[in-house]
Amino acid sequence: MTDKKLSKIAAPKGVPDYIPPVSAEFITIRDTFAHQVRLAGYDHIELPIFEETALFARGVGESTDVVSKEMYTFADRGDRMVTLRPEGTAGVMRVVIEHNLDRGQLPVKLSYYGPFFRYERPQAGRYRQLQQVGVEAIGVDDPALDAEVIALADRCFRSIGLSGYRLELTSLGDSSCRPAYREKLQEFLFTLPLDDETRRRAEINPLRVLDDKRPEVKEMTAEAPLMLDYLSDESRSHFETVTGLLEDLGVRYQINPRMVRGLDYYTKTCFEFVHDGLGAQSGIGGGGRYDGLMAQLGGQELSGIGFGLGVDRALLALQAEQKSVSDGSRVDVFGVALGSVAKKRMVLLVDALRAAGIRADMSYGDRGLKGAMKGADRAGAKFALVLGESELETGTVAVKNLRDHEQETIALESAVETISALIDNEA
Repeated sequence: MTDKKLSKIAAPKGVPDYIPPVSAEFITIRDTFAHQVRLAGYDHIELPIFEETALFARGVGESTDVVSKEMYTFADRGDRMVTLRPEGTAGVMRVVIEHNLDRGQLPVKLSYYGPFFRYERPQAGRYRQLQQVGVEAIGVDDPALDAEVIALADRCFRSIGLSGYRLELTSLGDSSCRPAYREKLQEFLFTLPLDDETRRRAEINPLRVLDDKRPEVKEMTAEAPLMLDYLSDESRSHFETVTGLLEDLGVRYQINPRMVRGLDYYTKTCFEFVHDGLGAQSGIGGGGRYDGLMAQLGGQELSGIGFGLGVDRALLALQAEQKSVSDGSRVDVFGVALGSVAKKRMVLLVDALRAAGIRADMSYGDRGLKGAMKGADRAGAKFALVLGESELETGTVAVKNLRDHEQETIALESAVETISALIDNEA
C-alpha cells in the first residue's frame, strides 16, 4: 500500500506573498514611511487585527462598500461579532477614547502600520490583505495640521524615490453646508434612472453615488452639483489656507471636485495620491479630515485628520517607474570557514560582527571553498571572510572584496573594527 501524495496548499486568493528579493523592497518602503512619520512626532501604536464589528459599522459607515460588502466578519466562540480591521482610523479613535489620550496635550499624533483586510475582487494592486502605514492627528481643527499631514504623505513617497504620482485635493465641507448640498444632490440623483441599490445609497449618503466606478453611473452623474460650489465661508477659508500652505511647502496638487473617497467620515479636506502607472487601481494613498467621527464613537466632539499609504501600491509604483529601494543583499559580510576548528572560530567572529551592527552570515555544512564563495555571492555580501588552518596559525583572517575582487589579510583580534571601517568606506 502506497501513501497518497498530499496536495499542495496555496496562499488564499488575493493575499500576496512577499519573498526575497521583493520582500527587501517591501520592508524598506514600510520602514522608510515609518521613519518619516516618526520624524514628524507621531508616536507608534499597535492596533488589534480584529475589533467589534460595531466599531466599523458606526465609524466607517453602513452605506460604504467597505461595511456593506467587503468586511471579514464572523462570530467568535463567545458568539460575539468581530471583524478583521478593514482600515485604521476607527480603531485609532477607539484607542484614543478608551485610554483617554484626548485628555492630554492636543493634537494626539499617532502612527501605525500593518495588514488590513477587505473582501474585494483581486486584481493587480487590489488585494484582500493590504498593507498600509497610517497616521492620525486628533483634537485640533487647524488647516496648518491638514497641510502637515498632506506634506508628510508627499514626503514619504518622495523619500523612496517615487516621482510619477499626483496629489488630488478637495473639500467635502462641514455640518453647516453639507445638509444644503445633500438636498441639492439628492434632488439631482432622484431624477436619474438609478437601480434600486444605488437609489437606496442615494437616500442614505448621496455622496457615495459620486464614488460609483460603473461607467453608466459616472456618465449619469457627470453634471451633478459639486460640494466645492456649496462650501460655507468657514470651509472655504479652511480649504484656501490648506492649499496656500501646500504651495508654500512646495507640494504640488490638483483640485478634483468630484473626489469622494470610500469612507463616510470625511469632512473638509480630502486628498488622494494617484499613480497612473498602476492602471485601474491607481490610488497609492490618501486621507482626510473627520470632524464628527470621535463623537460618533462615544468620545468628545474633537476633529482629526489622517492618511493611509499603501505599501503594496507604493511597491508596484516603484516597479512601474523601474526604481528600487534595496540592493537585494541580505548581508554585508559572509564568513567561509575551512575545517572544524576554523568553523568554531568563525561562529564567534560572525556573532561579534552582528553585535557590532554589521549584517553577517556564514557558510554551513561541509561545503568547499568554491561552493561557499557562491553562497557569499548569492547573499549579496560586500566582503567574504576566509578562515583556514594557515590563518588560524598566524591569528589572521583573509578579507576578499567581492566588488573588485581584491584581497587582504587582517588581524583576527581587531577584525570587527577593521571590517566595520571597510564597510564604511564602501558606503
